[in-house]
Amino acid sequence: MATTTYSPGLEGVVAGISKISDIDIEKSRLIYRGYDVHELAEKGCFEETAYLLLFEKLPTRPELDAFNKTLSAARAVPGFVYEAMSKVPSNAHPMDLLKVGLAVLAPSDPEYSASPTDTEANRRKAVRMTSKIGAIVANGWRISHGEKVVEPDPSLSTAANFLYMLNGKKPEEFAEKAIDTSLVLYAEHGFNCSTFTARCTVSSLSDIYSGVVSAIGALKGNLHGGANEKAMEMLMEIGTPENAEPYIRDALAGKKKIMGFGHREYRLSDSRAGIMGKIGKEAARRSGNEKWAEIADIVEKLMMDEKKLFPNVDFPAAYAYYSLGIPIPLYTPIFAVSRVTGWCANIIEQLQNNRIMRPKSIYEGDPLKPYVPIDQRPID
Repeated sequence: MATTTYSPGLEGVVAGISKISDIDIEKSRLIYRGYDVHELAEKGCFEETAYLLLFEKLPTRPELDAFNKTLSAARAVPGFVYEAMSKVPSNAHPMDLLKVGLAVLAPSDPEYSASPTDTEANRRKAVRMTSKIGAIVANGWRISHGEKVVEPDPSLSTAANFLYMLNGKKPEEFAEKAIDTSLVLYAEHGFNCSTFTARCTVSSLSDIYSGVVSAIGALKGNLHGGANEKAMEMLMEIGTPENAEPYIRDALAGKKKIMGFGHREYRLSDSRAGIMGKIGKEAARRSGNEKWAEIADIVEKLMMDEKKLFPNVDFPAAYAYYSLGIPIPLYTPIFAVSRVTGWCANIIEQLQNNRIMRPKSIYEGDPLKPYVPIDQRPID
């Protein structure tokens, strides 16, 4: 009889020590290196958050200016990366295009051959990935739809550049701020599935690019980053505010999962959802179609009344992005544009005090059996 303790999904299992982020379950508070994500989202910007995660402190004005210049100078993507992405079948999900893009990009990094445990080289690689990933996502979408690549504008922020390269025109201030805020909120979240995947990959002393590509594969799943896409698809199936209650009640009766609700790491609420909800409602108002926000309000109330489940950040992000005119298949890649900073911070931390991941499993297979030569095995 096995005596090893088993926790499905590793729930409650401590897999490491980190200084990067913390989730205060009792207060439903998310903290990045000691700072409340509310303050970072409302008072700062994504570039400040990226700097904080990668360099372990908030930047001074000169440091942020220098960081922005570094990001701008590195944002252009080599043509051979786009060429490789153009060869991918047209039915590929943008997350798969992103994996291809980063994998092809890796050997062109000027420090490609640096030791995987070189912290400063990994920081520089992380900055280069942070600078380029939005371009890979936006232009990957354009390439897959037969449109020309748009080169980044060095005068624009990470959020504004993403929208500019995606749409071919500079965004309005509200749209830029909306995307910027979502990037701050999505940047880091402890040992989630994709982050743990990244740490597992580099624990073998693989490189930082391999860790990020592994993480992208994990993020793609509907139970992780893909939840925001599924949440919007559900809202579209509901269609009208009048249909929201019967739709949800039927789904609950059929024991179907309602995407975008609940979170293993929170008891009372996901604090990020409140911030993103305000943006979603304003985006819906500005778009002239507020029905998605109206449907969302009904669904949120019903889920709380019936299941005591609160929306997580993916739910309001879904209709916020939709109201901004962003195609649904890009919702999870936007998550990756942000989370690359958290992944890289975790990869660097893992490699600074590394031990290869090698958990145990409980064997429940057949007992030891004798080998039977093939000609003596009975035929069913």
